[in-house]
Amino acid sequence: MSKITNYGIIGCGMMGQEHLRNIALLDGTRVSAIFEPDAGMVAECKKFAPEAEYVDSVEALLEVADLDCILIASPNFRHVEQLEALAAKRPLPVLVEKPLFTDPSHVARLEEFRANYPAPVWVAMEYRYMPPVATLVNEAEDATGGIKMLTIREHRFPFLEKVGDWNRFNRYTGGTFVEKCCHFFDLMRLTLKAEPIRVLASGAMDVNHVDEAYEGETPDILDNGYVIVDFEGGARAMLELCMFAEGSRYQEEISAVGPNGKIEALVPGPGRFWPEHLGEAPVPQVIVSPRDPKGPEVRDIPVDPTILEAGDHNGSTFYQHKGFLELVRGERDVPEVSLKDGQLAVLMGMAAQISMKEHRAVELKELM
Repeated sequence: MSKITNYGIIGCGMMGQEHLRNIALLDGTRVSAIFEPDAGMVAECKKFAPEAEYVDSVEALLEVADLDCILIASPNFRHVEQLEALAAKRPLPVLVEKPLFTDPSHVARLEEFRANYPAPVWVAMEYRYMPPVATLVNEAEDATGGIKMLTIREHRFPFLEKVGDWNRFNRYTGGTFVEKCCHFFDLMRLTLKAEPIRVLASGAMDVNHVDEAYEGETPDILDNGYVIVDFEGGARAMLELCMFAEGSRYQEEISAVGPNGKIEALVPGPGRFWPEHLGEAPVPQVIVSPRDPKGPEVRDIPVDPTILEAGDHNGSTFYQHKGFLELVRGERDVPEVSLKDGQLAVLMGMAAQISMKEHRAVELKELM
């Protein structure tokens, strides 16, 4: 391709660096400028984007001439203000990391942003693009005859350390059901093709972070929980999260069941965490189990090793960026994950946080 697509990056910590590695795999792309205030993270970023211009503010980033699009991968609580900064100064196409926002007071600001922003905004929901998950979503209707029950289980490692330890506190993350689980609430809506009505949740911090303190303050994030969601049309979905289960063979296990049968997706965790003494890391699988005739069909869904090594999300970040790049280049008309999708995923997480705290079911309309 003759024209290079130039990216500006806001926030380049652990997830931002995963984005850098995946952008580098795409033809005709270049990272022109990066705003990352932490010197340690800047040093890491220079390994992946040595020719980028490093600037000291969002405003300075937006003054760089060669920019075709923006990636926002900053801490959760900065996303809304940074989207507003783009709107005020230079409204380019944006890929913004999840969660889209962290506070109910942000909803009105986002509504105004959405009504007036002239360029496309794609919300980064990587889990949609994991190959076994995408296969389940595409085949679920045929395999089940219409989903009645959807279950998502994530058994994984604890929250990793982030710069400034911001991910240890609800006021910065939105809470675990928002920060970690908005991916799964997005998957529920996508798979069921229906809107949520009410949410019932239970959760706690039982194992991780209980002995930690940051400037005398104890973390308040959850490390496990259950969430049940009722959807329009009568389908139900459940999330089971455990963040002290990194010994599991598979990190995500998703099942959809209907009158004709069941389909499952099994996704391993990051390959860098798989113990060498156990040999090769597990291969993702999809299992289709019809009721009649019985006989589960097990399919391996391998991912290209180069793509797999570029991140911790089973290759999904690459496939997501491929779609976003098509959007920036005018090869597709609308984002695959809209601002509405990102907003509803967060509202479902907020409803779960409220339900857990107040010991009651929460109607989504309470937050809308």
